[in-house]
Amino acid sequence: MDTQDVVHETVLQTMRNLDSFEPQREGALLHYLRRSLLNRIRDRFRYAARHPAPSELNESSADAGPSPLELAIDEEDRRRYEEALERLMPSDREAIVGRLELGYSYEQLALVLKKPTPGAARVAVRRALLRLSDEMRGGH
Repeated sequence: MDTQDVVHETVLQTMRNLDSFEPQREGALLHYLRRSLLNRIRDRFRYAARHPAPSELNESSADAGPSPLELAIDEEDRRRYEEALERLMPSDREAIVGRLELGYSYEQLALVLKKPTPGAARVAVRRALLRLSDEMRGGH
């Protein structure tokens, strides 16, 4: 799915639910849209992990353009993300970057992270993301 399609889907879904949206502060709609877009991107990653493409990708077929993460968040969020990422343990950084920025499958991550199974890699990513979330909120 193209990035524009994901953004378009997100905006359409938001417009459909706009009647029930009650902003609590300035910029609430923008925050809601940004969060919805991130969630939709995560859903796409999950779908792709469960339904792999028929042809195998390799490093020579990697897209040199911005990652979905870079397209989804603004400069301030990117700065907070990168600063929080730097405060994590190297293994957590590898798990997050591999999954979110490089789009590795859990099978690939299991090899990179030296985990025994794709399920163990998935758990490692989840735990790393929870630690990243704590860091981004300032919970050192």
